[in-house]
Amino acid sequence: MPREINLIGLTVDEATMELDKYLDDAFLAGLQTVRLVTQGTGALRRGVHSYLRTTARAFRSNRGPAEGGEGVTVVML
Repeated sequence: MPREINLIGLTVDEATMELDKYLDDAFLAGLQTVRLVTQGTGALRRGVHSYLRTTARAFRSNRGPAEGGEGVTVVML
């Protein structure tokens, strides 16, 4: 199970569908953290973060230089 998913180039709807399945699989695989790559204009990142606020699987998410900058979100499951 990869610890990172690249969502670059997807629409927000496509990304949330991919992310929903990915988070299910990551949770079932016992992963504690995963990385979401959302480089781009910011619309995808905002859409993904909005989705993360609504799902019970994402305990907490972090952004910043230590995690890879604004284009990467680390999610704790």
